[in-house]
Amino acid sequence: MGTMRISKLAERSGVPATTLRFYETAGLLPADRTSAGYRVYGEAAVERLAFIGAAKHLGLALAEIGELLGVWEAGACRDVKADLRPRIAARLTEAESRAAELAAFTASLHTALEHLDALPDRASPCNPECGFLSPSAPAAAVGTRPVDILLTPSRQVAEAEAEQWRTAPVACSLTGDGLHERTVQWREVVDGAVRTSVPEGLRLTLPVERTARVAELAAAEQRCCPFFDFRLHLDGPRLHLEVRAPADGARLLADLFGPAA
Repeated sequence: MGTMRISKLAERSGVPATTLRFYETAGLLPADRTSAGYRVYGEAAVERLAFIGAAKHLGLALAEIGELLGVWEAGACRDVKADLRPRIAARLTEAESRAAELAAFTASLHTALEHLDALPDRASPCNPECGFLSPSAPAAAVGTRPVDILLTPSRQVAEAEAEQWRTAPVACSLTGDGLHERTVQWREVVDGAVRTSVPEGLRLTLPVERTARVAELAAAEQRCCPFFDFRLHLDGPRLHLEVRAPADGARLLADLFGPAA
């Protein structure tokens, strides 16, 4: 029989009770029940949650963590190592690909900014000959539409799965000092932003020069808090950052980005 109620386990592990309930539903964290129906847990639950948190920090999906827990419970470290290595290698390939894309995007922004600064000031209206969007392409090839960048979990892409995202548990692998540091980073990068409400979230309008840093933080945020939905909209000198979260994540969203005006 377990010895801890769910509130005590949440306190000791740093994992919210709502997340503990979800883990039980997902088959990751079994719980005993008292005669009155209360969840109770043994000491092993603390170590189990530490293992789940470490796996989540590596970017593993809950389904994969469930598979890995089965190997971990068998007790052979070599088997855990053999099972975990290809999963980490796959995540590393994905991360390197995203890093390369982000580096290329950052370089293109620097080039565009340098080109913009080099253009002469004109009192006349802008026209295609200004070439703001490309320092090398001919005027006819220069795009005229704003650019959208979506940083969303794959489950959010399909409309049929939208409701699953809205009801997903708010589970974040960052706690304590890590969460505080990330909050400070976000507060610095969105300082002075114009804030407006959007359905299920917030829109922040910032100078376009902050795009690279915002994209870097958004990518890092999704690795630890995958319930967030980020949309970056580049519109001339402005960057519009839209951040959405399920209802249970509204407080964390406000903590990171501040309230809407």
